[in-house]
Amino acid sequence: MAFKPEELALDAEPVIFEDTSHNSSSSNRTKTTWRPLYHHECAFGPSVFDSVMDNLIRNPNINSTWLFRADILHDAQHGPSSSATPADEADGTPFVADLPSFVGFERLRHIIRRLIPRNTLRDKPLEQTCLIYKNKPEEAVQRTLVVYLPHVSSPSEMPFYHPAVKAIAFLHEWAPAESCGSISLSYLFFDEQDRSVDKLIRTAFRLLLVIYKHGKGRVEGYQKRVHHDVLLPQARVQDTYTKLKQKYARSLIQGWAEQTDPEKHIFEDICIAAFMIELWKDMYGKGPFPGFVDIGCGNGLLVYILNQEGFSGWGFDARLRKSWASYNTKIKSSSGEEQDSLRELALLPTYVSRGGSSDEFDEHKAHDGLFRKDTFIISNHADELTPWTPILAAISECPFIAIPCCSHDLSGKLFRAPPPKDKTKAVSTYSSFVEWVSLIANDCGWEVEQEMLRIPSTRNTAIIGRKRTGDISSVDIQAIVGKYGGTAGYFDAVVKLMKQQPSTHDHGADDTAPSVGKKSKGKKSKQKQQKPVDTINLDQVQVNGPPA
Repeated sequence: MAFKPEELALDAEPVIFEDTSHNSSSSNRTKTTWRPLYHHECAFGPSVFDSVMDNLIRNPNINSTWLFRADILHDAQHGPSSSATPADEADGTPFVADLPSFVGFERLRHIIRRLIPRNTLRDKPLEQTCLIYKNKPEEAVQRTLVVYLPHVSSPSEMPFYHPAVKAIAFLHEWAPAESCGSISLSYLFFDEQDRSVDKLIRTAFRLLLVIYKHGKGRVEGYQKRVHHDVLLPQARVQDTYTKLKQKYARSLIQGWAEQTDPEKHIFEDICIAAFMIELWKDMYGKGPFPGFVDIGCGNGLLVYILNQEGFSGWGFDARLRKSWASYNTKIKSSSGEEQDSLRELALLPTYVSRGGSSDEFDEHKAHDGLFRKDTFIISNHADELTPWTPILAAISECPFIAIPCCSHDLSGKLFRAPPPKDKTKAVSTYSSFVEWVSLIANDCGWEVEQEMLRIPSTRNTAIIGRKRTGDISSVDIQAIVGKYGGTAGYFDAVVKLMKQQPSTHDHGADDTAPSVGKKSKGKKSKQKQQKPVDTINLDQVQVNGPPA
């Protein structure tokens, strides 16, 4: 059934009525009329509606991409006589003193959430009370009412991302005997004239559409495949991201030296930096940080941000970039000498056989892939270097993170990885490559963890190895390299790269010629780039189907 709701007339009879008889303080309340706007039939029952609404309360970003998340400040199950306690008030939880009662309903749940916007410099957080009511279970029609009460007293106090109304009510009605039901949305307006405001009507339409699509999807067997925030709490990473964005984004965009889209790359690397910082807090606490290396560092921005935030490390790539002039810093090596944080080197692992072109090979322009023990290895969209990442990490006994992009084998050639043996996993080229790299990591003795990063890219899976399942001495690296296709052609490709592309080449556009050890981040892709949420015009409610 397509979503074609009935738009109700201005003078339509309300579907919910406040009951002032239960609360003496309500006698001071002015007469309120909840104006119904839309009504639609549905084929999902109360349990599905309850689950959908609970998810939307906890994840308001599903409805508005202006928002990061909701922080739950209070969540209590209780009856209609319950109220905020002095202890609650002392804890600083912002309670609404006079909660509404509705004819035919009992209040069963009282939630207070704080809506966290993406840009706290532009929009303020908003506290909002969410109330859940049910009618008596023995009645023929089961009714569930969910009410949102923003903690504002006038439209001027309302942030842009929330409709400028006193309250929103979602009503679900279900007839078990007929297995059919309906959903409807009502507003409590600040001013009755607001009933003609187009933006409010459009928002009401989209809010109801989200509920309908999510409920319909669950009835049809939708199962969530992508799970975010597995390794780190969402709030920690998003709060760090916000701080980094406010600190760096404007100046980085203004000083962008490459020909690629600055916002896409800058916001993405800030997201990754925020994740790395929080991951390292868990791994190292207040102890000494062992340093990091970014293999295939591309424009060098991630290295720059992490260094600026006090995490010492360096990166290398087969080609220098214009941006290195701005992002390169001096770091101290283990011997105490100062070195550049960004260096032009091709990766040539020790397990790659040298070929007949060795007379043209310059050892000074290559790195053997051996790093100081415990150095954290970053491999962010490093293309040809991605499958080597868990191998190099095992050899050097270093933890790692790999964020795969284009699919390459150990010889540096493009290839399509075999589909996952686990039939519950997707079989796309990307997911197959992620699974293939994870298998290499497993064989190298890593306890593989995965996280779906909240970055403006569809290539957002992070493969993380920070714990080992056994000692490196029990791993036959040469056998693993052979098992996954070998390295034939890798050495010749590196030699060709060094011969054809001198260091003085202008890389402002980011090179388009394929090469081993060269990061393709910044290449012009035939695939449509995803616009970062920070720059999209979001004067609407986002609808993405079943909850992500």
